[in-house]
Amino acid sequence: MSDIKVTDLELISENKMFGGLQRVYCHVSSVCNGAMRFAIYLPPAALEGKKVPVLTYLSGLTCTEDNVTVKAGAQRIASELGMIFIAPDTSPRGQNIEGEDDSYDFGSAAGFYLDATQEPWAKSYNMYSYITKELQEVISANFESADMSRQGITGHSMGGHGALTIHLKNPDLFKSCSAFAPICAPMSCPWGEKALTGYLGSNQDSWRDYDATELVRRSPSKATLLVDQGTSDNFLKEQLKPELLEEACKETGQSLNLRLQDGYDHSYFFMATFIEDHLKHHFEALKS
Repeated sequence: MSDIKVTDLELISENKMFGGLQRVYCHVSSVCNGAMRFAIYLPPAALEGKKVPVLTYLSGLTCTEDNVTVKAGAQRIASELGMIFIAPDTSPRGQNIEGEDDSYDFGSAAGFYLDATQEPWAKSYNMYSYITKELQEVISANFESADMSRQGITGHSMGGHGALTIHLKNPDLFKSCSAFAPICAPMSCPWGEKALTGYLGSNQDSWRDYDATELVRRSPSKATLLVDQGTSDNFLKEQLKPELLEEACKETGQSLNLRLQDGYDHSYFFMATFIEDHLKHHFEALKS
């Protein structure tokens, strides 16, 4: 662990909510080459000094840590269950890279939870290492109530892709996993092809490390993956492709609970409807 201290975190905001505290922090990130923000909800049990499980939520394209914090309603359930709920930002910010802010699906707010290998992105666009290493150190060093041996990961869209791939590559770190409308096969959709080419280059062998469908075929986990997908999602057919993940899971025996939710779209209205199920899924998986 690094020498990160609580004084190295800048408290941006704090609000009491369901008996706990919703906070947003900023800190200097070495792997992302600058300031990074994350939101954290500390339930009453954590404030009382009890060790509680931790759920990390990864947001989608165009989002910050603010979207899920304000819109999803996770705090009420996290308070009742006794679970810390963490939401990091989706990418580095303000890197002054040409093209960084030219489109919604690449660059700022589109880090895709990978470690870039192509210049000029490799210096800062390293969200995979940020989530699996640096943020781990920050939370462990500053929040004694966080039981880092009981962690789950979830996310939406691009963040659902991140949750699935990070869990499959780190099943002992993030023991439980779920996703809302994830990009299930980025090697086979426009969003993924653009991001993987830009961050990793044209050699598709390196793309497989960040494709949940490919990772399931390589190394399925012992966890049950909970995936909710709205049937009225505008991105379902072209970008998300849950049927490819389902096929790979059947091939390898990976446990998957894919729930097609009739009439729901890609929005936080959809997520707010099913967020309770997801938190309970993780809580049950992290009991022991």
